[in-house]
Amino acid sequence: MKLSEELAWRGFNYQTTYKDLSSLDDQPITFYWGVDPSADSMTIGNFAAAMMVKTFARHGHKPVLLIGGATGMIGDPDGKSEERQLKTLDEINQNKVVIVNQYKQIFGSQSFELVDNYDWFNDMGYLQFLREVGKHVPMRQMLAREFVQSRLSETGSGISYAEFSYVLIQAYDFYYLSKNHGVNLQVCGSDQWGNSIAGLDLIRRMTGNEVNVYSVPLLVDASTGRKFGKTEDGAVWLDSKKTSPTQFYQFWINTSDNVVENYLKIFTELSKEEIEETMSRHNEDRQKRLAQTRLAEQVTILIHGEQDMRFAKAVTDYLTAKTLLSEIDGDVLKIIRREIPSVKASPDGSIIDALVTTGLASSNTAARQLLNDQAVSINGERVSRDQFNPSDFQNGRLLIRRGKAFKDSALVEQG
Repeated sequence: MKLSEELAWRGFNYQTTYKDLSSLDDQPITFYWGVDPSADSMTIGNFAAAMMVKTFARHGHKPVLLIGGATGMIGDPDGKSEERQLKTLDEINQNKVVIVNQYKQIFGSQSFELVDNYDWFNDMGYLQFLREVGKHVPMRQMLAREFVQSRLSETGSGISYAEFSYVLIQAYDFYYLSKNHGVNLQVCGSDQWGNSIAGLDLIRRMTGNEVNVYSVPLLVDASTGRKFGKTEDGAVWLDSKKTSPTQFYQFWINTSDNVVENYLKIFTELSKEEIEETMSRHNEDRQKRLAQTRLAEQVTILIHGEQDMRFAKAVTDYLTAKTLLSEIDGDVLKIIRREIPSVKASPDGSIIDALVTTGLASSNTAARQLLNDQAVSINGERVSRDQFNPSDFQNGRLLIRRGKAFKDSALVEQG
């Protein structure tokens, strides 16, 4: 499959300045993609764009991965209704280290060039920037940006000169990389289209050269309609301290049937034939969730490694009662205790007390109502009684859950 065909098949095509995408199939090019260290981890939204970058690289194109040490000092105002809180230099440097390590994890043995835009902005004076860059940027073009108009409107919160100038910094990145690293394409998320086009325009005004931009659609949570971003509630992070490998694995396991095939195309490097075979088996019995399992395994291995994936899978199997708690080993038990609340109870202890102590119910009254509604299960079996039975415990432990969500579970140990 040619690159232009694979980009379309995987859903990686949105807006582009290329008149004919088949030109990407002809000869290798050098391109760049960047992430600002505005948080101490990338999210799966960034990860989707990274997988597009890997697709370009697999077809022989050379990626330049940028870490925004300079742009991160300001923060992109596009899409933001209020002024950002500036990060300290220490925060930015710490975030840079994490994101660079995530680049290395995602791209593995695939070669790439790493650059930091702080390196070329650090010694550039303000007047030099105005003369070399600002002179070539029309104010009308900057004022016409939708987010600028929104922030300057009567109901807007206003915009500082620093955030207003962010686009100039990113535009200069494209110019600098084109001049010094032979970059002639920027790939980006669709929310960065305006900034990327500004770079293309700056290069044309300063040098007369033609470069291109290629954007990938923003990833949207099918259940909420919101993008997977750093500032969104429930963000799924690539850093294990922010989203544990088990939580990460479970996010993919919970993927709905209507998007799982798309996610296999976006977030894995499985071939067209492998994905079609997986979906064929999945559709024979969707309750087995074969496609979701394949997705969760592939993505968790890529981000956290095979060992963490196996632990995450084992924990998930216990939490869903696919595996008996009596068979649990010590390492997995430690992870379960970190992932969900735990409490000790006697063999004939109070289920109501356990629900309240673990936070699954806000009060005794709420716990009784859950039991009356048959919204409580023990080891996967719904119960309405208010006391444990000795037979509930498997090797001295049981799993209690409110509703169906993994996160609403607790471990009860005999003691």
